[in-house]
Amino acid sequence: MRTQVAIIGAGPAGLLLAQLLHQRGIECVILETRTREYLEQRVRAGVLEHQSVDILNAAGVGARMMRDGLPHHGIFLHFKGENHRIDFAALTGKAVMIYGQQEVVRDLIAARLDARQPLYFEVEDVSVSDFDTDRPRVRYRMAEEEHTLECDFIAGCDGFHGICRDSMPPGLVQVAERIYPYAWLGILASVPPSTDELIYARHEDGFALHTMRTLQVSRLYLQVSADEDIEQWSDDRIWAELKHRLEVPGWELKEGHISEKAISPMRSFVASPMRYRRLFLAGDAAHIVPPTGAKGLNLALADVTALAKALTSLLKDGQAGPADAYSDTSLSRVWRATHFSWWMTSMLHVDPQSDRFGAELQLSQLRYVISSRAAATTLAENYTGYFPLTREA
Repeated sequence: MRTQVAIIGAGPAGLLLAQLLHQRGIECVILETRTREYLEQRVRAGVLEHQSVDILNAAGVGARMMRDGLPHHGIFLHFKGENHRIDFAALTGKAVMIYGQQEVVRDLIAARLDARQPLYFEVEDVSVSDFDTDRPRVRYRMAEEEHTLECDFIAGCDGFHGICRDSMPPGLVQVAERIYPYAWLGILASVPPSTDELIYARHEDGFALHTMRTLQVSRLYLQVSADEDIEQWSDDRIWAELKHRLEVPGWELKEGHISEKAISPMRSFVASPMRYRRLFLAGDAAHIVPPTGAKGLNLALADVTALAKALTSLLKDGQAGPADAYSDTSLSRVWRATHFSWWMTSMLHVDPQSDRFGAELQLSQLRYVISSRAAATTLAENYTGYFPLTREA
C-alpha cells in the first residue's frame, strides 16, 4: 500500500492533521495501536484556546463543540481564603472553550470515517524506516498479517511513549526535562459544577483545581505527593480535602458520585528537533507540559496546523520553506507554553522542599497578578493563546 503521508497515532494531533490534509486533497493513512472505544472514552484535557476553537471550526469538525462546549471568559484564583477573578474578555477580548479532548477525538474520528478515509485501529508492531530516503516505509501487523506502507512523509503523532521520536538517529534528539516533586489526583464526578469558571486554588496544604466537562459533570484535582498511592484515597477523603483547599467564605463545593479517579505525574519535556528528513514529530511525541496551564492539547493542535501547511507546500508546490521552518517555529510556541505552564505550576503548587521564603514568594506573585493589570494580562493572553494561529499557519 502507498500513500502520501503516513500518520502514526490517532490522538487529536494525528486526527486533526489527517482532516486538514484531506481538506487540501492530500492522501494519508492513520495507524493507531489502541481501540476506537479507548480513544473516545479516555478523559484528558478540556480547555481549548480561542484559536484552537477557530481551527476546529475551519476544519469542519466544530459543530458539536459549538453546541455543547462551555465558553469561559475568565478564571478564579483562590488563595489565603479569598477569591479573585481574572477577566480574560476585559484584558484580551478573548475566551476559552471547555470541551473534553475525548469529544474532540470523537468528532475527528467521525469526520474521518464519514469521508471514508483510511483509519486503522489496533495495529501492532509498528516501525518506521527509510525516512532519510525518498521512499519512507512503515511496517505494521494487523489482523495477524504483516503490512508495509510506503509514503512520501511520516508524521509521528504517537505520543510520549511512541516509537517515532526514538526512531530518529542516535544523538540527534536533544531533551530538556523537568520532573516535578508532586502529582495530580484527578477525579470525574457526576455532579453539576460548583462554579461557572475554573478555580485555581493555592492552599498551604497543596494545590486544587475545580473544572468541568459538562453542566452535569465536574472534573477536580488535588496536589498529592509524586509517589502517592491511589488506594489510600477514599471518596470521602477526596471530597473532604477538596472542600478544605477550595472553599472560601460564601462558596461551597457540591459533592457527588465519583466515577473515575487516578494519579498523574507532572513533568515538562521538550525534544528537539521536531523533524529529521521526511519524519516529523507533533504533539506529545515532541513535548509534554504540566496541565496547570491547559496547554497540552492546544500545542498538539497548533503543531499539526503548521505541519499541514508544511506538507502541503512540499507535496503540491514543491516548496520546502515551511517544512524547513517547522521545527524552529513550533519550538518557539512550545517553549512559550512550557514557560507559562511552569510559571502557573510553580506559583500555585506547594513545593515539598520549599520553606517560608518560597511560600511568601508565591503569595507575592499571586498578589501581583490580581493587583496589576499588566500581570493579569500576561496570564490572560498566555492562557487564551499567545501565538497567532490560523488554519493556514
